[in-house]
Amino acid sequence: MTTSHSNAGALAGIKVLDLSRVLAGPWCTQVLADLGADVVKVERPGVGDDTRQWGPPFLKDAEGNDTNQASYYTACNRNKRSVTIDMASPEGQALIRQMVLEADIVVENFKVGGLKQYGLDHESLRALNPRLIYCSVTGFGQDGPYAERAGYDLMVQAMTGLMSITGQADTEPGGGPMRVGVAVIDLFTGLYASNAILAALHVRDNAVNGTGQGQHIDMALLDVGMAVLANQASGFLATGKAPGRMGNSHPSLAPYQDFATADGNMLLAIGNDGQFQRFCAAAGQPQWATDPRYATNTLRVKHRTDLIPAMEAVTRTRTTADWITLLEDKAVPCGPINTIAQAFDDAQVKARGLAVTLPRWKDGKAATDSVQHITGVASPLRLSATPPVLRNAPPALGQHTDEVLAEMGLDAARIAALRAQGVV
Repeated sequence: MTTSHSNAGALAGIKVLDLSRVLAGPWCTQVLADLGADVVKVERPGVGDDTRQWGPPFLKDAEGNDTNQASYYTACNRNKRSVTIDMASPEGQALIRQMVLEADIVVENFKVGGLKQYGLDHESLRALNPRLIYCSVTGFGQDGPYAERAGYDLMVQAMTGLMSITGQADTEPGGGPMRVGVAVIDLFTGLYASNAILAALHVRDNAVNGTGQGQHIDMALLDVGMAVLANQASGFLATGKAPGRMGNSHPSLAPYQDFATADGNMLLAIGNDGQFQRFCAAAGQPQWATDPRYATNTLRVKHRTDLIPAMEAVTRTRTTADWITLLEDKAVPCGPINTIAQAFDDAQVKARGLAVTLPRWKDGKAATDSVQHITGVASPLRLSATPPVLRNAPPALGQHTDEVLAEMGLDAARIAALRAQGVV
């Protein structure tokens, strides 16, 4: 991954105006920013994105003490420039409209119709800039009976049935619906949104048959939540039978779950009959591979209540590390069940450079606030010719206001007057 302050990425020259906050919208714009787009994030003066206060945990200062800045914000705002503008004021709205004239993309996640009162809705801004790609992220979309409702990841996990297939079965200890450990619907929505934006850019700018025109992208958490049910949804649509919770087991594969070992647990993810045969040989149980109950995956799924206890009696005889050592050269997917701390300490995670530390920058110099460096997770996008570029750590609130306004042609006196009025 490129860490140079000056190298351009795949989206160099693309300008994004980010009016979103919290997670789904900022996740989308961070993907674009990592790929080289110039993303200007508009935040409320004095307050900023809600997630700046979503702590603990908080960022630490040079002495190791908590600051007032939550780490949540840093997860999805790398490589952006932060400006503070009061969009409720006519002067603030005028500034944003001026920015739109030069923008390629706007991303917002206000409730349906929420920006119309400010003249910042799609129709108003498209009239100013017909090339503008305007992406709206909402809970339930721009139409339908729930369109006016606010939507949150947890609510959508519940509504789509995702929680009904996550967690232990009701018959097991601790059974009951369970949310996923991160806001997966928000994250998937951000990824789908960035894909849609890139498609809209291609349609606009394609040299062969490009339209030269922008378009409106309607992204809904509900739509995404239904889409990422994937095989679970297709199974229901094929059979009419709603799947239930199976803990760490898989509805269509066996053995494909966690197993107790002599010192903890391990994960076995056996996806075909050859892998099962090799596991049985390595485990000293070759008879399982030819057992008429277990010879094929379909049979193993059918007879999993017999197979899994028999396997666990064997897996308990070795440590997790011993099992991994035994199986790793036999093409049998097996691994530890790590904590996040153990994951970041993993040799492969380190080799891939998945934890990255960036200095805060302001006007080309290191920032003077108490948080000098911020560590985050690297972009997983690995492009050979135009890799993601790590330019800036997540910005301090309003860190780039003067810089961006100066680029728009405002002189120091005008910026000072806007600041005195509370517009910026």
